Amino acid sequence: MPDKKARNKGIESESRSTTRRVFLDTSTPSFTSIARTVLVTLLLLFLAALLLTALYLLSFLILLIVVSIFVAYLFDPLVSMIRGPFKARNIAHFMPRPLAIVISYVIVFGILGIAIAYLAPMIGTQISQFAENLPNYAGFVQNSLDVINSRYERLMISVEVQTQINDKISSLVSEFAKQTTTIAGGTAINILTYLPWLLLVPVLAFFFLKDAAMYSNLFLRCFPEGRWRTRADLLVKDVNKTLAAYTRAQLFSCLLIGSVCTLAFSLIGLDYALLLGILAGVLEFIPLLGPLTLGITATLVGGFSDDPWQAFWTAIFLIILRLTHDYVTYPRIVREGVHIHPLAVILSVLAGQQIGGVPGVFLSIPIVAILAVLYKHILQHSGKTGLFAEIFRNKKITEEELEFSELDAGDGIKPEG
Repeated sequence: MPDKKARNKGIESESRSTTRRVFLDTSTPSFTSIARTVLVTLLLLFLAALLLTALYLLSFLILLIVVSIFVAYLFDPLVSMIRGPFKARNIAHFMPRPLAIVISYVIVFGILGIAIAYLAPMIGTQISQFAENLPNYAGFVQNSLDVINSRYERLMISVEVQTQINDKISSLVSEFAKQTTTIAGGTAINILTYLPWLLLVPVLAFFFLKDAAMYSNLFLRCFPEGRWRTRADLLVKDVNKTLAAYTRAQLFSCLLIGSVCTLAFSLIGLDYALLLGILAGVLEFIPLLGPLTLGITATLVGGFSDDPWQAFWTAIFLIILRLTHDYVTYPRIVREGVHIHPLAVILSVLAGQQIGGVPGVFLSIPIVAILAVLYKHILQHSGKTGLFAEIFRNKKITEEELEFSELDAGDGIKPEG
């Protein structure tokens, strides 16, 4: 019995020594703070959805403003050139900026008016010829099908299989013609519908050119003086340089590609060379999809001609032109501001087309370029080498400290240094 009592006392003392009291952590959030956090999150999500809806409803207005900004970038060098001699002689008050903008408008739109008046009759003639030759193109397709049928007979292909192949080819051709007609008609209707709005582009561009310094100062005043405002000023200058480089490079590329294509199509003997050359210059504004559309259209026109070799030489010329321009001339035109990997260009264009259609394709590259500039300045302002570099560096340090602490706790050995 004494041994049993002693053993019971030992068990009770051991259980008493291992017993732990549990206390609730006073830092646990209360129900009120949790409800407040949920409500704030829902409110932010609602505001984000409201903002996205407003951006969608005002998408055309936003596109109009963006196009006006691009036009302002195009006119800015000419305005600076007109005011340059007056600034050099310290008599800039004789040539104020609004007057220089008006003079630049008169010069540019005067040249465009003369060019349109000179080229419009030839373009109209080629459009009429294309409309008249549409039945001939349909006959060409039918003759091609007849040739294919004769080859089927030589290959001993059954009539059912021939019929299915011919029906498939005919449906593809008719679908392509239908889609082309629909796109052309829709584009013409959109141009006529939005023509009054497009007339506002020079007006908006005038105010962007006239008050550019004021808009920049208003943006900089949103940041506190010192390091933040200095960084914002550098960001504005880099974005301005990037957009100016991209816009002027695109304009020069359009003029260059349009001129070269018109000359080359004429030497090849392609029908509607002037019309296709102007189309090449216009489609150059649309990255990736524009040159691809031109290549398909010009090659088909060459294939429908009396000399099928025109399609071959047209395709070879366009491939050489694309490689030369994308990797030789265009980088020298841009020089600075826009440096985007070709894969990023392709993905950006595809994403822009999915999000905003043709306007999204047009705006995708500038938006990606601006985001790249913003990312660079965020890293420079924070003093980091990468967005996640600091996280991985802290993780590595933590693992090393943990390893050192385990060694210290295990055998008392401390790391050197």
